[in-house]
Amino acid sequence: MSDLLKTEIITLKEDVTSSTLYSDELAPISESGRTWNTLHLASIWVGMAVCIPTYLMASYMIRAGLSWFEALIIISLANLIITVPMILNGHAGVKYGIPFPVLGRASFGTKGIHLASILRAVVACGWFGVQTWIGGLAIYAIFIALTGGDSASGFSIGKFLSFIVFWFINIYFVWKGTESIKWLEEFSAPILLLIGVFLIGWGVTKADGFVIVLEQSKQLQHSTAQLEERAGQLYLTIDPLTDKTGSTFKADEFQLIIRSDNEELDQNWLPIATNLNTNISDLVSVREVQSGEKTLSVTFRKHNGESPVLSSAVELTLAEAGDTPIVQKIWVYILWLTAMVGFWATMSLSIADITRFAKTQTSQVAGQFIGLPGTMILYSFVGIFVTCAAIINFDSILIGEDAPWDPVTLLSMFESPSVVIVSQIFMLIATLSTNIAANVIAPANAFSNLFPKKISFRAGGVITGIIGIVICPWLWLDDISSLLIFISGLLGPVLGIMLADYFVVRKKHIYLAELYKDKGLYSYKGSGFNPSAMIAFSAGTGLALIGYWVEALNFFYSLSWFTGFFLAFGLYYFLMKGKTIDPEPIVANV
Repeated sequence: MSDLLKTEIITLKEDVTSSTLYSDELAPISESGRTWNTLHLASIWVGMAVCIPTYLMASYMIRAGLSWFEALIIISLANLIITVPMILNGHAGVKYGIPFPVLGRASFGTKGIHLASILRAVVACGWFGVQTWIGGLAIYAIFIALTGGDSASGFSIGKFLSFIVFWFINIYFVWKGTESIKWLEEFSAPILLLIGVFLIGWGVTKADGFVIVLEQSKQLQHSTAQLEERAGQLYLTIDPLTDKTGSTFKADEFQLIIRSDNEELDQNWLPIATNLNTNISDLVSVREVQSGEKTLSVTFRKHNGESPVLSSAVELTLAEAGDTPIVQKIWVYILWLTAMVGFWATMSLSIADITRFAKTQTSQVAGQFIGLPGTMILYSFVGIFVTCAAIINFDSILIGEDAPWDPVTLLSMFESPSVVIVSQIFMLIATLSTNIAANVIAPANAFSNLFPKKISFRAGGVITGIIGIVICPWLWLDDISSLLIFISGLLGPVLGIMLADYFVVRKKHIYLAELYKDKGLYSYKGSGFNPSAMIAFSAGTGLALIGYWVEALNFFYSLSWFTGFFLAFGLYYFLMKGKTIDPEPIVANV
């Protein structure tokens, strides 16, 4: 550990400015340019971790059937796991002052690194688009609060225009450069933490108790309604939300809707209290449901004077016999652990893009340990707690499916326009601080690395923004966990190869000038590709993702990040063993 914390700064001794692989943006940061200390790095992580996807992931765990305590345990474990390789991969950033695409040239080759860096860049572009869409929703909520209009459901022109406005705000900070990012993170970090405290305070005060709120997570761990087959008969089982006492349903009635190719039959509204378990075989058969000949949904209603409150429609599915509950639970744990590790899998690759600005190794280690795990745990708890509070604090939420799973939706439900406007401005700050640091720096450097003399950091940032629009981020919000598991299988092997190369194969010693030479040591005999890295990457991603298509190998896919990381790490070390020439002694400025 002491060796890891030892600060050794390697400077560029040779003039490589004429090389096609060199640019000012990709050049090592000088000692005078390293201005970020522990507080700066911790603030960056607070700014990145306090974001709407963090909130979403935590609340989605409850939606998937986990208790609030189980969700926090998984979040804590996953973030402690990913912080370790994050710190290890950040070591080279401090020592050599180089960004991820340049560092990766040592292991993948001067051309091979394009595979890894562009892969990481495309994923970041996707996240950039998602975060920008969320920020656009906050602007849209401010517009609705100011005008007093009705919010449109789903995609709308107003939401798209708000998305474009927030896109330009992001591009402005990209154009201002990395120092503006540091300022943004320092400014936003304390504000974002205060927002979390405020939301928890609101939940406790409105619900009359801390424990009462957490107990509501049980109501979100299951579907509001589902179909069951019993002895050939079809039953509808419903379980809508209750008030905080648990004794009174928030909805009064429900309505079954039956659809076929030719018609839609809306059944009569029935009282909930006497129809929690209803035989509906006289209306539709098990065969018709299984064949898809008829589809069913159910809507809930609460009488509220002349304007009754309606829930969204819950699509009904037939419950199937499967694994035992304990086996199902274990698989849920595994899937969410992998998804949460994958949440920061992108940053674990490109963390050198940030640590290259750190003054010392101690700063990057302490800053990351202070900023990442603790903030993720705290803000995940905020997401869980506030979602649970909302289902009892807002009378308009009748079923768990309508819970405000993200803070933008939650804050837009407050009646006071001033509260909505101020809180949504804070959400904009949160989203902006995360987006710039986590989703722009790395892809901008990656695109610049493709053509260092032609694409600047600014141009790379604009390319990132354009791709973020093209991927249509509004289509991805409802399936983040599945997306993260797949991404994990792609990025885990890259990290495994980089750590094996830097720590095990090269013992933390790299020829700095050679990283910028077209025909240098890391061109691997002129091809630009390290065959060992290509083989290890192919094997790692292949095994990690094969379970996506082959059901019998689904275990490897469920643990995609771990599968890819460890296989690529071990295979790369085996293939490189004995191939690397020991570096010459390097004089360091300590």
